[in-house]
Amino acid sequence: MQVLRYTSFVVVFYSLLLNPCHCLNLKLLNVSKIQNEDHWQIAAATWYGPPNGGGSDGGACGYVDSVEKPPFSKMVSAGGPSLFNGGRGCGACYEVKCTENAACSGRPLRVTITDECPGCTLRSVHFDLSGTAFGSMATPGQANNLRNAGQINIQFRRVACSFGKSIAFIIDGGANPYYFATEIEYESGDGDLVDIELKQANSNTWLPMQRSWGARWALNLGLPLQAPFSLKLTEDGKNNIKSIVADSVIPHDWQPGRVYRSVINF
Repeated sequence: MQVLRYTSFVVVFYSLLLNPCHCLNLKLLNVSKIQNEDHWQIAAATWYGPPNGGGSDGGACGYVDSVEKPPFSKMVSAGGPSLFNGGRGCGACYEVKCTENAACSGRPLRVTITDECPGCTLRSVHFDLSGTAFGSMATPGQANNLRNAGQINIQFRRVACSFGKSIAFIIDGGANPYYFATEIEYESGDGDLVDIELKQANSNTWLPMQRSWGARWALNLGLPLQAPFSLKLTEDGKNNIKSIVADSVIPHDWQPGRVYRSVINF
């Protein structure tokens, strides 16, 4: 009986070695699937604007000439519908690289969504890069050859933006004591800006602002607003929702067209 038990044990042991449990393989596959969500995915890429330019002058996000200057430095892209996402994608950062064209370097570079391309639907994800960003994916001396391809497949992944310790609030030219609107630039982090609230002087009430278009948010209360204003920004990231408060960032003597900066960022 003991010999039979020993023989059975040996048979089972070697069977496990030669035929690993399928449940373990499934578990490993699930882990792989989760990891791949943060890894490279495939997208279509085209380019627009001057070959060495910044695409457009800010386009649908309203960044105007900021796209030409640091920290954007022309390394920007218009997004197809899934990337622009009704303006929610404005300011999002991605790493992109190309490997399928002979002119591709395979090196990743970082771009920021600053514009919309409604007709960019070659794939479910479509980047319409600035001429500068598209050419930057090439090996040295091959930028024009890569741009001549016009349309290529690239790899991409969402990454956290890192624009420093300050957020810029550009006051809309039509803002007045009854209507406040601001464009928001250079928010860091890996999430989308999903909510802005305003608090007036001598008040504890946070008033919700609405995204009017692109990166511009507005509050039309219908009553005189009392400055200085504090602004609460909420970002929906990969792992959590985070809020920060730019306390009294808009001074009591604010003016339309002026730029005010916070001392806090995500």
